[in-house]
Amino acid sequence: MAEKIVIIGSGPAGWSAAIYAARANLSPLVYEGTVKPEMIPLGQLAFTTEVENYPGFPFGNIRAFVESAVDKGRHWNLPPAPDHKRDGVYHYAVQGVELMELMKQQALNFDTRVIGDDIVDLDLNTTPFKVIPANGEPIEAHTIVIATGARANYIGLESEENYKNKGVSACAVCDGALPLYRGKPLAVVGGGDSAVEEATYLANLKNAATIYMIIRRDEMRASKIMQQRALDHPNIEVKWNSVVDEVLGDGNLVNRLRLRNTVDDSTNEIEVGGMFVAIGHTPNTGFLKGKVQMNKKGYIQWQLPFRTNTSVDGVFAAGDVADDYYRQAITSAGTGCMAALDVERWLAEKGIE
Repeated sequence: MAEKIVIIGSGPAGWSAAIYAARANLSPLVYEGTVKPEMIPLGQLAFTTEVENYPGFPFGNIRAFVESAVDKGRHWNLPPAPDHKRDGVYHYAVQGVELMELMKQQALNFDTRVIGDDIVDLDLNTTPFKVIPANGEPIEAHTIVIATGARANYIGLESEENYKNKGVSACAVCDGALPLYRGKPLAVVGGGDSAVEEATYLANLKNAATIYMIIRRDEMRASKIMQQRALDHPNIEVKWNSVVDEVLGDGNLVNRLRLRNTVDDSTNEIEVGGMFVAIGHTPNTGFLKGKVQMNKKGYIQWQLPFRTNTSVDGVFAAGDVADDYYRQAITSAGTGCMAALDVERWLAEKGIE
């Protein structure tokens, strides 16, 4: 018997879709993935520390709440609580893994079924559709919600990998205001519009120190107006013809970068409290093999304004896999809700109960 709805992906979009679908008695089945970059269980927020900009989670005794809400069998997955205390108890903003475990628990509370497997192919030429996992048996589904997200591009240095979440981030808007970075000189790697936006955001924060933009050429790729915004900002300093050669620190936190000049190959070091990589994202759409319409960047193309419909009737997309502009947890969750509502109405119109 075909599933009413299969959700591929387990970030904010996937779990939000599952919560709404489950409450509508659609008995959703979620494929949350394994460890491949395309299918990280709990999504990209699993790589994030404190999340200060998700509504409803102000600083507080978050750990006590998380442990009371999340099934004890998954407490092993909770990261250590940040050592911020008030009156002897932990007092911090919700961490990425904590937030995602809470979303997952909420979906499970409404009897969402979860399979830890990767989806390697879809057959969208038949109805019901066929969903093909890496390890399990193929299943049939009347509707599919693709919520596999997009992964940030990194430079590829071993030292960069070692300092992820210890001063290396791919989202200044997400992490830039955290105490870890507050008031410190910071670096933004990249020369496109997104890099300028990230650098400007950091430079405008209260008590912002110098923000270095690391540009590999003698010009930016950003639009002229964005370039001028960076060049005119008193807190932004551009390092032209430069690439990051190594991320340096004390083993716990980043404290400087070694830059290499792309013209004469010379090197120099700058002191920074963090590095934000803004060299683009790659949508996790490889398994689709072009079976739904995508834009030139590889993101799934929504077909209707304020709807999550893809180019295949009955297939919907939610979150960063279709959003190359906002890429925030809150917007992903919103489109996950929209996708579930779109599915519910689609099934009703088709008379599928």
